[in-house]
Amino acid sequence: MNSVRLRFPPSPTGKIHIGNIRTALFNWLWARKQGGDLILRIEDTDKQRSTKEFEEIIIKELEWLGIDIDEGISRGGEYGPYRQSERLDIYKKYLNKLLEEDKAYHCYCTKEELDEMREEALARGEMPRYNGRCRNLTQEEKDNFEAEGRVPVVRFKLPEEDREIIINDEIRGEVKFNTSVLDDFIIFKSDGMPTYNFAVVIDDALMKISEVIRGEDHLSNTPKQILLYEALDFDLPRFAHLPLILDEKRAKLKKRGKDDTVYIGEFRKKGYLPEALLNFLALLGWSAKNDEEILSPEDLIAKFNIEDVNKSPAVFDLEKLNWMNGKYIREANLDRIVKLSLPYLINTELINEDEIDEKYDYLKKVIDIARKGIDNLSQITNKLDLFFSELKYEDIDEAKEEFIGEDVELVFTTFVEKLKNLDTIESEKANMIFKEMKKELPVSPRTIYHPVRLALTGKSSGPEMNDIIYILGVEEVENRINKALDLVR
Repeated sequence: MNSVRLRFPPSPTGKIHIGNIRTALFNWLWARKQGGDLILRIEDTDKQRSTKEFEEIIIKELEWLGIDIDEGISRGGEYGPYRQSERLDIYKKYLNKLLEEDKAYHCYCTKEELDEMREEALARGEMPRYNGRCRNLTQEEKDNFEAEGRVPVVRFKLPEEDREIIINDEIRGEVKFNTSVLDDFIIFKSDGMPTYNFAVVIDDALMKISEVIRGEDHLSNTPKQILLYEALDFDLPRFAHLPLILDEKRAKLKKRGKDDTVYIGEFRKKGYLPEALLNFLALLGWSAKNDEEILSPEDLIAKFNIEDVNKSPAVFDLEKLNWMNGKYIREANLDRIVKLSLPYLINTELINEDEIDEKYDYLKKVIDIARKGIDNLSQITNKLDLFFSELKYEDIDEAKEEFIGEDVELVFTTFVEKLKNLDTIESEKANMIFKEMKKELPVSPRTIYHPVRLALTGKSSGPEMNDIIYILGVEEVENRINKALDLVR
């Protein structure tokens, strides 16, 4: 067994979120950097919300991003089972150990009694805490509560004397907590399931986890867990708590609206490349020492160090992700981009599935042009419609106004003549035509460029003109120029 063992333990209670995946990524990078193992464990003790569907989504998105697992629910291993719902006998064994050693006790307090306890503490100006009412119940008192139908929880019994718990965090350095801020916390719920703090300690200890890397929202749980490690005579792992991820308004990252989410699957559906998203996520709270930003998985592993992670929150900058993804799209293998683009073209009926083989070479040409100006592949249909459908003017009245006049007709006729004289219509040669017309014709540059673009695309903006001409070819360019002239004749 490898001595360096890290884990990613998501809860299958919803689609996997950017914050969860960033945690998985940093665990993966640190495990790979040290030649260690990464374990995938599922924390499904929330019986009402945990589903197999969400578990499968977790596995799918990790695989899509290239975060491979060495051991766990998708791989097996000698420390299973790797679902908490399948480990109840293990948890009960350690629960009984704590009960037998008088380190835990059954608590029968009702919700109403706990609420009253809370209100009384607040009225005294104290922090609400459980007051230990059930710490020393007699067997008769327990029997009476159970006869009333009360189902107990089990609470961990805090040490009598207050003490300082010191966490040597690999990111934050020394963090101190005093047990005076804690109470006898619940370790087993009335439904017979362990709480997070109890189950995670048992799992991490028995699975020989050497380092726990997780979000800073878990930092406040760490002193409770350290007390449990000590009570059960387990060795402590090293801890590292990652900074929060904030949105552009510096609020905690969360679902931002019905159609704009931060779930990994949404980025996949929109046509973000996994290597771009992986690269971007690695820079949320960490950076290479030379501030290099475009980094392959191999580069990230080589340069990553958990101690270099920032303490301050990271901002999820969608504009930066779009820039990075666009760069990856433009530099990716063209056949791969064509394959990834096809579902968007088929879905918008720009092409039928049975036409793909016949038009594949044409598809490569147009997609290679279109990928120059997109942030994600779902945008590609907006760039390609002019190459696959009949010409439509965005505003036909504006187009007519633009095409009126002898200067425009001179530009159109000169443009077509020059195109016909070319032996081949390569992109650079098409560009030369515009340069020649600027020198030769007594018209403004705008009168050359804008009417031609509008005549060929029906729009006032879009791909580079030389690319459009290269794709359309001389015959189709002439047809569209004639159509423009017919509007004003």
